[in-house]
Amino acid sequence: MQLYPAIDLRGGRCVRLYQGSYDAETVYSDDPVGQAHQFADAGASWLHVVDLDAARTGEAVNLAVVAAIAAAVDVPVQASGGIRSLQAATALADAGAARVVIGTAAVENPELVAQVAARQPVAVGLDARGRDVATHGWERGGGGDLLELAVRFESSGAEAVVVTDISRDGTLSGPDTNGLAAVLAVTGLAVIASGGVATLDDLVSLAAIKDDNRRLAGVVVGRALYESRFTVEQALETLVP
Repeated sequence: MQLYPAIDLRGGRCVRLYQGSYDAETVYSDDPVGQAHQFADAGASWLHVVDLDAARTGEAVNLAVVAAIAAAVDVPVQASGGIRSLQAATALADAGAARVVIGTAAVENPELVAQVAARQPVAVGLDARGRDVATHGWERGGGGDLLELAVRFESSGAEAVVVTDISRDGTLSGPDTNGLAAVLAVTGLAVIASGGVATLDDLVSLAAIKDDNRRLAGVVVGRALYESRFTVEQALETLVP
C-alpha cells in the first residue's frame, strides 16, 4: 500500500476540515511548500494535494501553490479539487501534477474522465456519506451510489479510484474498512482509501483488506500526521514491513 500524505489547501494555507465542513477548519501551516518538503524528506514517495477552494467553486485559486509544491519536491504529486474541464486538468499537469483526481465532474460528466485519461494520468474521486456520493466540495449529496460508480468507471481509462468517507474525514475515528472492502470487491480499479486514519493499527487494518489477490493500492493520511499520532517514517515501516 502506498502512503499519500495529504496537503489540503485553502487560501494558500495548509488546513484540514472536519467531516468536510468549511466552517470547521484547522490551519496547520502557512507554508505548504515547506510541509511538502517535510513529507518528501521523511520518505513519502507520493503527495496528495487538494485545492479546497477549487473543490467548492471550480476556480483554481491555489494553482500556483500546487505548482510550487510540484517544483519543490522530487516525488510525484496527485492533485485534486475543482477539476471540471479538460482545460483544468491540463493546467494541473502543466503545473507539475503527475496525476489528477476528478470528483464532481466525473459524477456529472463521466465522459470527461475518458477525455482526460487519453492525455494524462487520472483517478476518480468518490466522496461519500455511507454510499451516497457527494459533490461540489462535499456540499451536495445525491451524486449516486458509491459502488455503482466504482464499477462504472472501470472502463474510463482511470488509473484508480480515491474513496473518501466524509463522515470520518478529519475525525481520527478510524477508517470504514467494511465499506472499502465492498468497493475493492466490485471494481477492478486500484482503490485508494481516505478518511479517518488515526493510528498505525488503522493502517494495519487497511493493509489487511483483501479481495482474491487484490489489496488496497494506497491510503491518504492527513490529520494523524499533522497532530503527530505517528510519523511518515512509522507509517511507511507499517505499510512495508
